[in-house]
Amino acid sequence: MGSQPVNRFDLVVFDVAGTTILDGDAVLECLNQALEPYVDVTLDDARGVMGLPKPVAIRDLLGAFGTWTDGTLDALVDEVHRSFKRAIIERYRDDDAVVAAPGAERLFEVLRRSGVRVALDTGFSRDILDPLLRRVGWGQNGSIDFSVTSDEVERGRPFPELIYRAMELAGVTSAARVVKVGDTLSDMREGLNAGCGLVVGVTHGTHTREQLTLPGTVVIDQFAELLTLMGLEAE
Repeated sequence: MGSQPVNRFDLVVFDVAGTTILDGDAVLECLNQALEPYVDVTLDDARGVMGLPKPVAIRDLLGAFGTWTDGTLDALVDEVHRSFKRAIIERYRDDDAVVAAPGAERLFEVLRRSGVRVALDTGFSRDILDPLLRRVGWGQNGSIDFSVTSDEVERGRPFPELIYRAMELAGVTSAARVVKVGDTLSDMREGLNAGCGLVVGVTHGTHTREQLTLPGTVVIDQFAELLTLMGLEAE
């Protein structure tokens, strides 16, 4: 193999559920389960808010499909979010269908050997993400460099604060040297709003190629394609 080219990028920020970890629609199902006593929401309705901080997603769905008096909505969002967290944490602890996406761990390895930091960002809170990472073994074996959750920043997606926090942790000062990878529209908009040098959608998650295709995004079917986009070689 020839000499490795100088990296154009220093950091890749990956989404978690639907992008680097596959959970068999656990998020959609648990979200609908938590909402069911209050509003009639389909899986497609829930799919439309994937990637957002979960309290924001819940508020959007309750507001779209129900009518609430002043003060009722805030309390209901909290109640539904607590119910969702209980369900999804149990699912992530016990469900054998929750697995790393094909090629994700190999991709992390190649990136880190090439001098590129690997971060995860998510619409989950920390108390949801940590059991999920333990489920796939990423909390123990150093597959990633660090992770950032929506409750650790002022505003989650589609705002850029999660990426900015990841940049701070990685010591990266230019968003042009950051790649954002995700499977939802909110991931794409987050990367674009942050000014990332490369914003990449993956088709194995919740959204289609057509839905992820925005001005300034690139959509891939396999993780191996990301290395080519970044000007790196698979080892």
